[in-house]
Amino acid sequence: METVAGAVTHDPPPAAGGRQGGPLIVTEDTELLDDLLRLCAAAGATPEVHHGVPDRRGGWETAPLVLVGDDAARRVRGAARRRGVVLVGRDQDDSGVWRRAVEIGAEHVLMLPDGEQWLVDRIADVAEGVGRPALTVGVIGGRGGAGASTLACALAVTSAREGLRTLLVDADPLGGGLDVLLGGETADGLRWPAFASSRGRVGGGALEESLPELHSLRVLSWDRGDRIAVPPQAVRAVLAAARRRGGTVVVDLPRRIDDGVAEVLTQLDVGVLVVPAELRAVAAAGRVASAVGMVVRDLRVAVRGPYPPGLDDREVARLLGLPLVGEVPVEPQLLRRDEGTAPPGAAPRGPLARFCREFWERALVEAGAA
Repeated sequence: METVAGAVTHDPPPAAGGRQGGPLIVTEDTELLDDLLRLCAAAGATPEVHHGVPDRRGGWETAPLVLVGDDAARRVRGAARRRGVVLVGRDQDDSGVWRRAVEIGAEHVLMLPDGEQWLVDRIADVAEGVGRPALTVGVIGGRGGAGASTLACALAVTSAREGLRTLLVDADPLGGGLDVLLGGETADGLRWPAFASSRGRVGGGALEESLPELHSLRVLSWDRGDRIAVPPQAVRAVLAAARRRGGTVVVDLPRRIDDGVAEVLTQLDVGVLVVPAELRAVAAAGRVASAVGMVVRDLRVAVRGPYPPGLDDREVARLLGLPLVGEVPVEPQLLRRDEGTAPPGAAPRGPLARFCREFWERALVEAGAA
C-alpha cells in the first residue's frame, strides 16, 4: 500500500449516530468486483456498486470510502476531489497506475491480493464509524495488595456514570475476576477464554455487545474454569477493537509482565501505578515502574495512605521520579464488603468517586477529548 498525494476539496460528512454506510465501489471488472464484495462481506459492510460516478446527487461525495477499480479510473477523472479514494488494481508491474491515481486524487493505490487485509480493516473502520479512539488507562499495583483492582473498578464505574462509553478489562488471569468485584460473576456474556483464538481484526461493536454489562459499563474478565492462555495476538486484536469504539477503556494490569501484558502496555495512553506509602512498597514499585516505563510513555503514580513519619504522596512521587496523580482516598464502606455492597466508586459523592471524577476531567482535557 502506498499513499498518493492529491488535491482535496472536501471530506465526506459524518453519518448520523456515529455509524456510517458501506463503501462505494466503482468498477466494471467482474472479477475485481467479486473480490471487493467478498472483502466488504468480511468487514461486515454492504457496499454500493456503480460502473462510474453515481448519477444521483451526493453519492460520490457522501460515501465514507470510495474503491475505484483501475479499469474505471478514466471514468471518474472529472469527479470532485475528496478524501477516502482508493485505486484498486492487480497488475504490480503497471507503472501507469500512479499517474491514474494522481489524476483521480486517490489517497492510496492498492494491489490485490497483497493488500486484502489492509482493505478489510479500512472498510471495517468506515462501517463502524470509527472516530477518536478510546482514552485507555492501565492501573497496576506497585506491590501485591496495593489496591490497583479497586481503583480500576472505581475509574470505570465513574466513567460510565459520567456518560462515557466504558469498557473495563481484566488483564490478570490470577486476580480472581473483576466481574466478582463488581458483583456480576453470574452475568451473561463472554469472558477472555472465548477470545483465545481471535486473529486479525475483531469487530468493535460485536465485542461490546458480547460482554457482560454491569453498572452501565462492559466488562471483559476471566471465568472460573481452568486457566486458558490467551495468545498475545488475540490480546492485541481484542484491545484494539475496544479502543476503536471510543470513550474510555480501563485495564487492570498484573505486576507480572508477559507477552500478553506487553501487548496491552503498547496501547495505553496513561499508566497509573498505585503505591502504598511504605518504603518497601516504594522500592518494589520502583522495579515495576522500571519495567512498565520502557513501554508506557505516560506513567504516573497514585499513592495510598496512611503515611509514616517523613513520607507523603509528593515524596513517594519524587522517589519514583513519576508525576503524581494524587492520594487515593479510603472509602469506609469498602473496608466491610458484605453481600450486596456496592462496587468501588459507586457512591457518587464518596471520596473515591470524587478522586476518579477529577482524574477523568484532567485526563480527558489533556487528551483533547473533553
